[in-house]
Amino acid sequence: MTASLLTQLSARVGQVFETCDLDPKFGKVVLSQRRELGQFQCNGALAAAKSAKKNPRDIAQTVLEALEKTGIFAELSLAGPGFINMKLTDEFLKSHLNTIAADDSFGIREEHNSEKVILDYGGPNVAKAMHVGHLRATIIGESLRRLHVFMGDDVISDVHFGDWGLPMGLLIKEIELQKPDLPYFDADNEGPFPAESPVTVDELQELYPAASSRSKENPEFLEAAREATFELQKGRAGYRALWKHMLDVSIAETKIDFDLLGAHFTEWKGEADTNDHIPSMLERFASNNLSEESDGAIVVRIAREDDKKEMPPLILQKSDGAVMYGTTDLATIEMRQLEHDPDSILYVVDARQGLHFEQVFRAARVGDSLDADATLEHVGFGTVNGKDGKPLKTRDGGVVRLRSMIEDAIGEARKVVEEAGLKDKFSSEELEDIATKVGIAAIKYADLSNQRMSNYVFDLERFTKFEGKTGPYQMYAAVRIKSMLRKATDQGIASGDIVVTHEAERNLMLALSQLSEAVFAAADKSAPNILCDHVYALTQEFNSFYHDCQVLGESDEAIRASRLKLCEITLRQIEAVLDMLGIAVPERM
Repeated sequence: MTASLLTQLSARVGQVFETCDLDPKFGKVVLSQRRELGQFQCNGALAAAKSAKKNPRDIAQTVLEALEKTGIFAELSLAGPGFINMKLTDEFLKSHLNTIAADDSFGIREEHNSEKVILDYGGPNVAKAMHVGHLRATIIGESLRRLHVFMGDDVISDVHFGDWGLPMGLLIKEIELQKPDLPYFDADNEGPFPAESPVTVDELQELYPAASSRSKENPEFLEAAREATFELQKGRAGYRALWKHMLDVSIAETKIDFDLLGAHFTEWKGEADTNDHIPSMLERFASNNLSEESDGAIVVRIAREDDKKEMPPLILQKSDGAVMYGTTDLATIEMRQLEHDPDSILYVVDARQGLHFEQVFRAARVGDSLDADATLEHVGFGTVNGKDGKPLKTRDGGVVRLRSMIEDAIGEARKVVEEAGLKDKFSSEELEDIATKVGIAAIKYADLSNQRMSNYVFDLERFTKFEGKTGPYQMYAAVRIKSMLRKATDQGIASGDIVVTHEAERNLMLALSQLSEAVFAAADKSAPNILCDHVYALTQEFNSFYHDCQVLGESDEAIRASRLKLCEITLRQIEAVLDMLGIAVPERM
């Protein structure tokens, strides 16, 4: 098994602490914050001194002397009250890099025990265009999917369509008002029904706001919609056929947005898929005395004695027999357990839904809906704001459509690419491909580079720049290396064994060795921003290396071949991390 560099060093230093009758955990090694003192640092002597009641510098000196005998350190020194600074030998660093570079996953899959992970993200709704609120759910969810796939996990991604409940009843009754002669509204008609949808997605996006407005002004219409919802859920043929048409045209529309964002789902299930499971779930909860009646509704009480805030019960069924979102979410957990037996289920949903998921997760534990060892996690996130610091809106105050955001980003990228003088270098097709990839990279990196719970300001002009901490900047570093490798091939120059002759080479090798920590930390915290930080640090180190070290122009053949090898490894890793972020790199720019 290929352990990460920090893991190896921590193990070695921990063993030394153990020989001194001290807890090996004191041997934890971290990256040094002061490169002039060393590449790594161990600060455990200070904590060890408290438990051993000894001088920390004496402990550190004993550990240092033992480490000198391992032969893997070029330099060891003490600083302050007992900080141990370390610099690896070039041979040890080179050996580690060669080992991880020989593996497609840079050794990460060997370190990781594969799990079955279900990711629930995207969350589009029937009859509603995807909007800015779906941006983060899709981008973060897709990045986590790619991250877990890279680690070797068995990943199931489910879009979990919003296709059930009162909105469907509202649409049915609104369509009936506007198109009363359609065959779907005859309760005695069991079909067959037309194969073509009687409504387009554009019509649905006008029908739903009209129905919603009408329900607020007309109590009779609202009651009719509730009745239609109930009959739909009970299986009325005409309503089911009309619902299926609405679902199909909505899915076709959302797939366009998902394709633009490079989001991939293994399952296109929705709330409606739980309909047949819900009755047995309700019966089980009732028969096991896990649910109870409250004001005519069926609820699960989930409050705990140690709660520091009020935790309302989860409503499973309203007094009129209708089920709630919590009911379908709980049933979804049970079905996922039955169908997939997952190790974890992650829900990438707006942070403002935190209470809802806390209720559902607690109810799942109460009802043993999921294996006790399996984890449930709400991966919440903040809002996308305008330059005024408020949630992003259109000029007239409406919700910004996701499609228009993507198109705006590609348009801004197209302008930047043309201003960079690339218009005359490429065909119109290749130029459009570059602009699309730059635009998507700009949106994704800007979103993912933020800690996900924080809000951020949407600023396309800044996001599309080829400098600073932006997606196009990381992308350009990879393209630059691709160009260099093509020139090397044209000149018949091959890569070779790594030899270390310059500090910039060491720093680049160290940056490459830190991928493992970034990947596992990003997975543990469901935080793609850690991957963004890693790839940015890596491109920074590569640019310093590129500035300080000749590659193709190096006269020494062995050094030239070595530096070309470092370029190859760097390109592989940049592309691997960008792919985890959902960013595709063009061949040329």
